[in-house]
Amino acid sequence: MVKLTPREQAMLSGQDGPMKQRALENVVQYAEILGAESLCPVSRATVFCGRHSYLEAAGNLKYHEMFSRVQLGSDELLPPAEIERQCLAQTCVSPCETFEYQAFQQSHSVFVENREYLDEARKMGVVEVGTCAPYLNGWLPLPGEHFVTTESGMTILGNSLWAARCNSDGIEAAFWSALCGRTPRWGRHLTEGRRANIRVAVDFVPETMIEWDLLGRALGLRLPLHSQPAVTMDSSGADFNRLRQFLTALAVSSNCEICHIVGLTPEAPSLAAAFQGEDPAAYPEIRLSRADLAETYDAACDPGRGPVDLVSLGCPHYDIYQLQDVARLLDGRRIAPGVTLQVWTTLAVKALADYNGFTAAIEKAGGSLYTASCPVTIKSDYLASFRGAVFDSLKQITSARLNLRGAAYYATAAQAVDAACSGEWKEANRWKA
Repeated sequence: MVKLTPREQAMLSGQDGPMKQRALENVVQYAEILGAESLCPVSRATVFCGRHSYLEAAGNLKYHEMFSRVQLGSDELLPPAEIERQCLAQTCVSPCETFEYQAFQQSHSVFVENREYLDEARKMGVVEVGTCAPYLNGWLPLPGEHFVTTESGMTILGNSLWAARCNSDGIEAAFWSALCGRTPRWGRHLTEGRRANIRVAVDFVPETMIEWDLLGRALGLRLPLHSQPAVTMDSSGADFNRLRQFLTALAVSSNCEICHIVGLTPEAPSLAAAFQGEDPAAYPEIRLSRADLAETYDAACDPGRGPVDLVSLGCPHYDIYQLQDVARLLDGRRIAPGVTLQVWTTLAVKALADYNGFTAAIEKAGGSLYTASCPVTIKSDYLASFRGAVFDSLKQITSARLNLRGAAYYATAAQAVDAACSGEWKEANRWKA
């Protein structure tokens, strides 16, 4: 039986209203299934708001009816409640760009309904930011801080780089936790649940963004289920953007929720520390070479040359310096006729790009800077209209392949801009080990 504090008992009895009561009931049932003995306070949450396509399975419902039935599992229409005050909640990516819908072949009705959903979430206390990269908005958990998120990349970044504590609990559970400010104390919320259970040896030095991205996917595809790797490598080429690319690619190609990099991440000052005193030699080992990266690249990028009519950059969403780089790459150039160049970021970062002239530089060349979404989040049939697409992210190209009818190419940002300006992908652009 889950042990509850007096505050939790009061909420469970309905003191804070039926919506929070239902949310906590769900969290308690979830904890009982998991075998958790107690709950832990949640101080941050990212939640999946908006009119996402999966909600269509519930029929044509107004927001609060949908929220009660789908998110909370209640047959009764529950009166809305505010997110627990100590929990800083914000929206993850949306199925619509913040201001534009026609460019994505969406109807005005879908755009308006999405806006209504987001507005209702804001009334509940969720801050609308619309990003898979909440850390770009200053949403940064401290070591030991408990958080929930619907974003696999944020789960692994928070656990690995900041030693904060999170499990991959899913869309509904994240809403429950945001409403009542509690989550089951299990898994990565426990110190012992963060122990490494597999060794990884990397025998080369990844330097470029694309090499860190490839390393993440190459590792993820080779990890057994429920792996928590301790990686031994020369990480001198690391920076934050390379690490977030690596960890995001790792998260979406496996179910890995924490990755220790020996000598770099806070819970792995040594290999022994990553295993919390247990003998690392007692655990299996994976070895990765540049040949593994080449194999991963060849599986991601279609062969040959071909026409390009979509280039999408920014997955995870770009920071301000990446936008500066794109503006520089486009200086004095024009996007080829018939080619769509999309660059994706957050609302806050776009405001900085507007102020610094980066947005104007991208638009002068014929590109667009968008927020809150990405091509694979918008809708499944949007990508099917393109003959050839270039992406600078393994996360995005892997998801995009499910709906693309044309070729998909994986490149650096510079190569992607070249393809946008020429309207063609060249075999010479392929990454080589």
